[in-house]
Amino acid sequence: MSRVYNFSSGPAVLPETVLKKAASEMLEYGEYGMSVMEMSHRSSAFTDIIDEAEELLTGLMNIPSDYQVLFLQGGASTQFTMIPMNLMTDNKTIDIIHTGVWTEKAIKEGKKLGKVNIIASSEDRMFTYIPSVEKLHYNKDADYIHICYNNTICGTKYNTLPEADIPVVADMSSCILSEEYDVSKYGVIFAGAQKNIGPAGVTVVIIKKDLMKRADANLPSMLNFNVYAENKSMFNTPPTYAIYISKLVFQWIKDLGGVKEIEKINRHKAALLYDFIDNSKLFKSNVDKNFRSLMNIPFTTGSKELDSLFVKESEKNSFANLQGHKSAGGMRASIYNAMPVEGVESLIKFMEKFELER
Repeated sequence: MSRVYNFSSGPAVLPETVLKKAASEMLEYGEYGMSVMEMSHRSSAFTDIIDEAEELLTGLMNIPSDYQVLFLQGGASTQFTMIPMNLMTDNKTIDIIHTGVWTEKAIKEGKKLGKVNIIASSEDRMFTYIPSVEKLHYNKDADYIHICYNNTICGTKYNTLPEADIPVVADMSSCILSEEYDVSKYGVIFAGAQKNIGPAGVTVVIIKKDLMKRADANLPSMLNFNVYAENKSMFNTPPTYAIYISKLVFQWIKDLGGVKEIEKINRHKAALLYDFIDNSKLFKSNVDKNFRSLMNIPFTTGSKELDSLFVKESEKNSFANLQGHKSAGGMRASIYNAMPVEGVESLIKFMEKFELER
């Protein structure tokens, strides 16, 4: 069986060259006579792997020296609790711009630890746009403002950052490394790996070092950023193999020419699919054109029966995971970094054929 085009929102497609490299090193990594999965995280071999992963990511994102890179466990969802536990410490209050399921989860967890101010929301239009950030009222006593930069389910993304005198905490789980970002404009960037970095199991946190001073020394060790920083992400056994695969992905991006080059490819892929949908008589997008995601493209025929048929037929034609999220319905094509242009072009040809036959 040949590989399908995998449009899953996560865990998601990985570069074939990375998978082949990992396969070639599965039994024996380098000259160590064992798989990375068998290595002690305290060994010099794995220390080299995690150090290289951090070095590559720092270079790809131009991360300033006053930021700390951490490789953690627990998924991005743990950060909905861990970040407020560490940073929501001065005034016990935060601002959030509500743009969908993932900010809803952050709101729920934040309320367990303090006051959450929802300063803007796009719920009135089913989260199909990003609220304007230019004239927002930010609370001066807020410890930080939380945003979800790219919304996986509803297919929206920010184009302009909130300009406030408080740190911006950004959930970039579904868009990290997809386009260039100025890390210095953020207090914290966090991302689950299983969309644009590597397999599920590791979460990347990029945090300004000064912010880590806010954490109470009595925080549980497993939830304290300072503990992980002091132990170079190895306070306990980290997800070693996921970090190794992430390192290979970082190297793959670097070899392609870095984030600047992959952003060009991503914009080209998204433009191809959006242009087809916009000119289609059958398929449509409900997302505001000003805030369309480069990574997650939801669409529908307007008929639940036709949507269901499209998904079934797509699976027969080697396209996987095009069904929309259960809360949104319809279809969704997640076209992360590792999705080749050919995959998007093949999907468009299939959509054209499906439309002609209706």
